[in-house]
Amino acid sequence: MAIISMLCDMPCELGEGPSFDPHANTLWWFDITARKLFEKRMDASPAALVHELPVLASVIARIDAGRQLLATETGLHVRDVATGSLTMHMPIEADNGATRSNDGRVHPCGALWIGTMGKQAQPGAGAIYWYRKGEVRKLYDGISIPNSICFSPAGDVAWFTDTPTQKLMRVACDPATGLPGGEPKLFFDNHADKGFLDGSVVDADGNVWNARWGAGSLDRYSPAGKRIASVALPATQTSCPAFIPGGFAVTSAWQGMGPEKRKADPKAGLTFKVEVKVRPRWEPDVHIA
Repeated sequence: MAIISMLCDMPCELGEGPSFDPHANTLWWFDITARKLFEKRMDASPAALVHELPVLASVIARIDAGRQLLATETGLHVRDVATGSLTMHMPIEADNGATRSNDGRVHPCGALWIGTMGKQAQPGAGAIYWYRKGEVRKLYDGISIPNSICFSPAGDVAWFTDTPTQKLMRVACDPATGLPGGEPKLFFDNHADKGFLDGSVVDADGNVWNARWGAGSLDRYSPAGKRIASVALPATQTSCPAFIPGGFAVTSAWQGMGPEKRKADPKAGLTFKVEVKVRPRWEPDVHIA
């Protein structure tokens, strides 16, 4: 039985990219289209700090106590935690004004997978990249909306989806480098179900937890690729989960909703706490050198 509560009462047009830093007991997430980064200490009041950003950004990863790595519309930036200043670290599609970053997650070895997509969700405009210690490689091209990037506890498996395909893919991965090996294979087909596969995380038991956009659902999949549980959330466009103490933080969005739809979905865009029994895995630090 899950307990659902509001974690932050500031609605996001496109809430995405939640990541919990256990060292600072702080949750970070984005409103991509509003160019905002949210910061919330889990032992503080319900209020969150809001940091304005000069670029569209969607992924945050801890480098060390004083620095973070952000994936943005122009590439990877190092963020100084104390001042909020951004320094370009590695351009990715910086010369393509039509695309931006979307989903991403850190592999157990410290590599980062980052997805890009068209700012208007143009079909096939994006890609999925691998980054580690100053090196970038393109893994998959012709991606429309990259999502569900996540990894097994041992780092030997990666998952991802191109959301419009309705297919969650699984691929073998090198635990030492985070690079894929072989061809991706179908893990779960969502064609028969409501909504679309969005962001995912993997727990310590190897279960994949996915936020299903358009269905208001946080779903759990067994390592064998079977949906074994679903938690209903009070916002239709749920976008991405992250482990926090006691369960999950789940972002949502009101993007694309007119006044009538927003009235019918009053909690759209809020960030929720889902208290549920799960063995969490905290995000590893990203290795930039």
